[in-house]
Amino acid sequence: MMRKALQVLALMGAALFAAPVFAQEAGGDSAPPAANAAQASELAQLRAEVAAQRASLDDQIRALQAQRAQLASLEQRLMAALGEEAAERANAEPVLIASLEEEPQSTQRSAPQTQPQAPAETRRVANASGTQSSTNEPQGAVGVAPEDQDRQPEVAVLGRQGSAITQKGKLSGEVEWSYARADRNRALFRGVEVVESVLIGVFDINENRQDVLTQKVGLQYGLTSDLEVGIDVPMIARWNTSVLTPVAGPGEDGETREVDNSANGYGIGDIEFSLRKQLHAPEGFGAYVIGNLQVTAPTGTGPFEVPRNQFGEAQEAATGSGFWSLSPGVTAIVPSDPGVVFGSVSYTKNFARDVTASIPPVQIERVDPGDSISFSAGVGLALNSRLSLNFGYAHSWGFGTETTTRALVEDAEPVTQTSRDLQVGRLLLGGTYKVDRKTSVNFGIEAGLTDDATDMRMVLRIPFVF
Repeated sequence: MMRKALQVLALMGAALFAAPVFAQEAGGDSAPPAANAAQASELAQLRAEVAAQRASLDDQIRALQAQRAQLASLEQRLMAALGEEAAERANAEPVLIASLEEEPQSTQRSAPQTQPQAPAETRRVANASGTQSSTNEPQGAVGVAPEDQDRQPEVAVLGRQGSAITQKGKLSGEVEWSYARADRNRALFRGVEVVESVLIGVFDINENRQDVLTQKVGLQYGLTSDLEVGIDVPMIARWNTSVLTPVAGPGEDGETREVDNSANGYGIGDIEFSLRKQLHAPEGFGAYVIGNLQVTAPTGTGPFEVPRNQFGEAQEAATGSGFWSLSPGVTAIVPSDPGVVFGSVSYTKNFARDVTASIPPVQIERVDPGDSISFSAGVGLALNSRLSLNFGYAHSWGFGTETTTRALVEDAEPVTQTSRDLQVGRLLLGGTYKVDRKTSVNFGIEAGLTDDATDMRMVLRIPFVF
């Protein structure tokens, strides 16, 4: 019995000793599945967060690309409205966003094996100075206006003929002030020269001075992208001083007298209507060719319409020519950075008309003003984006005027006379300063180089765009 009791106690002790070991072994066998499940759940959560972050980043990239496209569209519209000045302003502005060239490819990316990497697009945002953190990606030229190949350079000394065509649907204008001075003195001796510096006879000393101040207002409208119509309305203030002394007076005593035919005139001048078309615009190197057509209406007071005294001397100075005229012409401008070469040629047709004016000792019946051919050529030099200078020469060949007169006596026959041709040569100097994108200031000086030319003319033009 004792032996059996001892065996039972031994078995019970062995059982008690083996129970913790078995529990520990059993617990060790069940732990790995629980740990693997927790780790798999954590990895799935991390993958979901990475996918969500990548999707959010792709959305941001698409939004940036859409914003960049919208910005480019707005810039193109802005550049078209502002013209050349916009390019200068855009160059001075900082670049805000760099080019985003790659499209988001979230569907083509595989899941990261270890730690997730940030996509390459996140390295394409420019810093405040306009540079990129990634040296492998080119920087986009945001805010730089494309060159306007369809608009010609402007030439100040050519006036309206050297200006750019007004854009379609746009209205432009200009205000012009000019001052012209002509001073001619002529001495004529009719007699005998006895010895040197001793003259016996009659002296005719003709002194003539003209001062003309003109203010002109012009408007131009663009019918198409290469065709414009315009009108110029001038206001004239003119002072003429003409003295002839001495001349033989009436009567037997031969008394001489001084003839003072000085007169002033104020009022509207001859209105000009113009049609300008750009005939050619080069794609690369070449000439801009502009066709000009100008019609002048005799709205001013003509020389045969001013009041005169009993001697036929004008009491007022004329503010207009008194004749219709038509002037077709062509202007060519060749850009050659940093300057331009220009030239123009035109023909002016003056239309004759009947005139009823009594200027003793004759009555003027018909006047046919001579036509004229004009040309000019020169160069322009751009000193910077705002300031340019022009140098040129202009010449006009005016054909003689035919005048039909009749003596103020009974049964007098009409007589037609033709005056000599006129050669008018002028040296052109001018400059242009662009105030802003809508306004510029042109200043020019013309110096007469021939006897028939005006001694000096100064012109100040301020063209602008509404």
